[in-house]
Amino acid sequence: MTAPTAVDRDAVLAALATVNDPELHRDIVSLGMVEELTIEGGAVSVKVELTTPACPLKDVIETDVQAALEGLPGVESVTLDWGAQVRASDPREGQKAIEGVRNVIAVASNKGGVGKSTVATNLAVALAATGAKVGLVDADITGPNIPTMFGLAAGLQANQTEGLRPVEKYGVELVSLGFLLPKGTPVVWRGPMIGSAVRQLLHDVPWENIDYLIIDLPPGTSDASMSMAQEAPIAGAVIVSTPQDVSLEDAMKAVSMFEKLDVPVFGMIENMSYFIAPDTGTRYDIFGHGGARDAAEELGIDFLGEIPIEPQIREGSDQGVPLVVDKGDSASAEGFRAIAGAVAARISVLQRMGT
Repeated sequence: MTAPTAVDRDAVLAALATVNDPELHRDIVSLGMVEELTIEGGAVSVKVELTTPACPLKDVIETDVQAALEGLPGVESVTLDWGAQVRASDPREGQKAIEGVRNVIAVASNKGGVGKSTVATNLAVALAATGAKVGLVDADITGPNIPTMFGLAAGLQANQTEGLRPVEKYGVELVSLGFLLPKGTPVVWRGPMIGSAVRQLLHDVPWENIDYLIIDLPPGTSDASMSMAQEAPIAGAVIVSTPQDVSLEDAMKAVSMFEKLDVPVFGMIENMSYFIAPDTGTRYDIFGHGGARDAAEELGIDFLGEIPIEPQIREGSDQGVPLVVDKGDSASAEGFRAIAGAVAARISVLQRMGT
């Protein structure tokens, strides 16, 4: 009787070194992603540590690992386990890191009414659903909408000993000036007061082990948006636009603002991209279509995806239940999840460039 062929550990590692991370374009061994390797007879177990729990190409890595190992002499079975370790982005020169936060993502538009807060809300919830620790700062100081979108009329707690504390809902840690104000109360602050509020929302909140802190910026280049963009150590920005020319013009101005602040722009999202009539299935491009994709190409940035017009988006926002939670099988929810994965992957790529 012939003895079974022993599986050679070095051969397994060499085979794994042929598997590249599709986003980073480097092999998973040199990237340190092979966290554990166990060989028991002909059974090989590999634990791969992803660069983000929101990895959009996890299935590709799994397929490639299986293909690389199954043909090795003596290998009878291959089992994969997964982990994830999100690295921290370095603050830009002269900026202060936010304690307890690894990465800051700004969501901006430069124009009101394009669904920026809806995108920020669903992006945060989609990232949290992958297992990432996520925070969301409602930085639209003059018009905070995040409390409504999460079904929270009040909740941000503040006292002299503990300071501001976030509220958790749908797996997301939230802070908003809107938690402290009666509904409908206007904020008429300017300059120094807004700058002080921005610093408090960032640095006086006890964030704990946050992988991704999403900042919902106010539209335009107001005192609040400029203060937040300059104060926060933003890893990158996501620009939201509708397909209309007037919205795209403002979105391109937002890209220019971030470039002047030396903040990477992860890409552009086309919101309200199209509408599918539920009774007939007919598609209508109410605001046009494809403008954000064309603008992104012109600017040399990524196009992150398109979100259609769906009544459930408005209903969820009004009822305080984000679409990704309430209608997870909808086209829009799928779009938000894909965008969340793309943004997380973009951060990983930037962190590892040159390493």
